[in-house]
Amino acid sequence: MRIALFGQADFGKECLDRLIAGGHQVVGVFVPPDGSRPDALGARGDELGLPVVRRKFYRKRTGEPIPAALEAYREVRADLNVLASVTVFLPHEITHAPLHKSICFHPSLLPRFRGGSAMQWQIILGEKETGVTIFVPDRGTDTGSIVVQRGGVTIAPDDTTTSLFFNKLQPLGIEAMVEAVNRIADGSAKIEPQDELRATSHPLVDDKIAVLNLGYDAATIDRLVRGCDPNPGAFLLHQGKKLRLFGARLEEGPKGKPGTILSCGDDGMLLALKDGALRVTRVRAELGKESAAAFVERAGLKVGERFQSGCA
Repeated sequence: MRIALFGQADFGKECLDRLIAGGHQVVGVFVPPDGSRPDALGARGDELGLPVVRRKFYRKRTGEPIPAALEAYREVRADLNVLASVTVFLPHEITHAPLHKSICFHPSLLPRFRGGSAMQWQIILGEKETGVTIFVPDRGTDTGSIVVQRGGVTIAPDDTTTSLFFNKLQPLGIEAMVEAVNRIADGSAKIEPQDELRATSHPLVDDKIAVLNLGYDAATIDRLVRGCDPNPGAFLLHQGKKLRLFGARLEEGPKGKPGTILSCGDDGMLLALKDGALRVTRVRAELGKESAAAFVERAGLKVGERFQSGCA
């Protein structure tokens, strides 16, 4: 089967290698433009001598395809599009062009947690288990029919979005993607519509979500910090400016007014919360990301001083 592979990074690279090893013909690789370092999928495509297209966008704001992007895609004459961790929108003229249309990875058990911040919301809302879905994209947001679904992934009390994806969902997603391609190729795929009665959808996690209110209970703050790690970073205020918190975990500690610095050292900064304490190992302020200890020293902060809620 002739496959056009859209994706990036190690997720896309591993899918490429697995599909080729499985006897499939990858006829085109579509990746974002290289940043400070070459994209892993694009570099692997170059190494294998495959046609590699590097584009930031494939459609206009109106939803119409960009002519040059559509022309580059049509040249590969794919039977199936594989969307492996794609972060851009593709026009209908690409997703539905091949004989077998497209299949796409999503980091939740659809129809629950549709949207571009699915992993963040699962942590923020305290989900205990998750999984991955390979589905056929349509004109909606993560609403297409399901090809393969794998669950049973535990969301640990210390998981961040980073650890949940790279340690758990990425490996499982690659396996599920290869399984979906093989099922489509041999005709055994059972493509089933999503159950709309079970559907949930959430907005992108931005600073309107990432703001920390010190009136929240400790468990809620902990989940919000972990769900916003690494992006966009849940924040408190220091001298009216945002201080984003990373590498956090709940601990028992001496009581204090929420936001008070209880201690700080090489193991991080311990902040008092309403009913607990949060140890934070890294922060990001106006000078970028640094250890919490380095920030406290640079800012001249002392034990007993307080941060403010990020909201009024």
